[in-house]
Amino acid sequence: MKIHATPLVNPPRKALPPSFSSKEFRTALGTFATGVTIVTTRTAQGETVGLTANSFNSVSLDPPLVLWSLSHAAASLAHFRAGSHYAIHVLAADQKPLAERFALKGGDRWTGVSFTEGMGGAPLLEGACATFECFNRSRYDEGDHVIFVGEVERCSLRPGASPLLYHGGRFFTETPF
Repeated sequence: MKIHATPLVNPPRKALPPSFSSKEFRTALGTFATGVTIVTTRTAQGETVGLTANSFNSVSLDPPLVLWSLSHAAASLAHFRAGSHYAIHVLAADQKPLAERFALKGGDRWTGVSFTEGMGGAPLLEGACATFECFNRSRYDEGDHVIFVGEVERCSLRPGASPLLYHGGRFFTETPF
């Protein structure tokens, strides 16, 4: 059975204004359960930078590409734009305190945090479910965020680790069945 889509005769040139508030939109987005990541890089001066993000997704297997996004208002935006490499860590359930620490604004996120140096100097956190070491391939300004597309040069995983989840504004370390 063939289904034929009818082309739009006069497609709209731009989207209609939203019929919802920012709060309603944020609440609706919160119904989508995601994994939790920490993205890390180094500044031009060699300082470590990292933040918690749940805006992570695969893009392509060949070449291996992933994406994540960062607010234009983020203090670390310039470092991620300028750096050649970053690492994305898919956090394990036992890393909830680390996710909370790297989600806070200000303060020292790195004291007592174990890491090694990855591609291009990006800090690699210990204990993640998976780590993607990325070349900073491209960036796209969209709305109030920048979308980063990373070309994965190396990845690793921790077999058997349960992921940390985020849903409705809360972290979850177990999935109810």
